Order: sequence, then structure tokens, then C-alpha cells
Amino acid sequence: MYLKEKQRDYFGTALSIEELDANPLRQFIKWYEVALETEPFEPNAVALATSNNQGETKVRFVLIKAIDDKGFLFFTNYSSIKGKHLEENPKASFACYWPTLYRQICVSGTCEKTSYELSLRYFRTRPFLSQISAYTSPQSQPIPSDRTYMETLFDQNKAKYASLTVPMPDNWGGYRLIPEKVEFWQGRENRFHDRFLYSKEASGQWKIERLAP
Repeated sequence: MYLKEKQRDYFGTALSIEELDANPLRQFIKWYEVALETEPFEPNAVALATSNNQGETKVRFVLIKAIDDKGFLFFTNYSSIKGKHLEENPKASFACYWPTLYRQICVSGTCEKTSYELSLRYFRTRPFLSQISAYTSPQSQPIPSDRTYMETLFDQNKAKYASLTVPMPDNWGGYRLIPEKVEFWQGRENRFHDRFLYSKEASGQWKIERLAP
């Protein structure tokens, strides 16, 4: 069965190699700053794909919280499915899509854990109740079907740390996805899109190629 669509054409502006930054991280930031003004909700949300060493895959949305000179940072429970996958196989990819701009970016590379100090620094910026949630939840683990089980634990920890510093869980922290390939995709009319791929060379320099639509 074909799915019913709300199909539309793409009316993005032209994208040429001359306007691209030599570094894909800087180019990502340029596009992201535009998306901040146009996208109604969480432009930093990306679909992150991971797999274990048996080839079992999973994709889920996460929030990119920072970009440094090495890559893209996100934070999670290291005992989650994504954490277990990345422990076995650090290769990962993500894609973000900004429909108001007819743009998407696809990134693939290798993940590494951030330092404890960096993870803690970010954890302390989270709202109190978000810290409680991270402290309480055994993310991705099976739990009783009644939601009140987790709500009770949450309320107990909220009361316990009401006037105290919430400890960052030992199995919680950040990952940095160090990119090896980054594709910038600009939707154009008649599906005749503009696509440019950055590939990291052995020298550390980035090669930029136009891809067919």
C-alpha cells in the first residue's frame, strides 16, 4: 500500500561550492544559526544511528548540545542501548532535517566519550528536575509496566535532593562524534537537489565534492 502524502516541491535557494566553508563544523554552525530562526522546535534534534558488533542497528532522536573543534557532543546514559552499542562499535551516523529551509545534514564518524569534567559541567547546567530524571532512570532497561513505579522513585529523589546537589550518575556522560564524512543537502525544485560531501583525508584536510541529486 502506498502511503498518502502531503507532497510538495522544494524551493530552497541554490547552494554552490564557493559559499561553503572549508571546515564542515563551521559550515554546520552557519546553517544551524539560520535554522534557529526558522525552525519552530529543537533544531538541534538529530536522528542518531548506532549498531553493535553483531550488526544490530537502532536509530533514535537525541539533542546535539555543543560543537567543539573536534566534533558534535551529546549526552546520555552509558548503560542505554546506544551506550552499549557505542561500547562495542564506536561508529555512528546522524541526520538532521530542517523542513522550513529544505535542508538536511548527514554526518558519519567515530564516537568517543567526553571527559568526566566536561560531562559534569554540562550536567550542572541541566534543570534540577532533569538532573533528577537522569539520576533516577535506568535508561532503556525493562521496568514494571505501571508508570507509578518510576514516578515514585522520581518523587523520592526529588525530595531527597531538594536542598542538596544531585550527583551525576557514574554511568552518565557525554559522547563526541568525530566526523569523517558530512553531507550538506539543499532541497531544490523537481527533486534536482544540491548536495555537497565533505570527506576527511589522511592529511587531516577536508575534500569537498558535489554529489548528484
